[in-house]
Amino acid sequence: MADRKPISTAPRDGSKVSVTWKDSDGVINESMAQYRDDGWWVYTDSHTQKKVEPTSWRPVASDDDDQ
Repeated sequence: MADRKPISTAPRDGSKVSVTWKDSDGVINESMAQYRDDGWWVYTDSHTQKKVEPTSWRPVASDDDDQ
């Protein structure tokens, strides 16, 4: 599993990455996110997206990570 990096270094080209962000209840979440429309967006369920302010990121895990 890749180490987390500061969000300022995350790709903003529309690729999907794993981000860590805090919700309004103070709970830290990890979600797959995509940067678009001047912000980071995650799915909160299969139909709903939410703009979040992540603090860190890492590449989305691939099947090759275990080899």
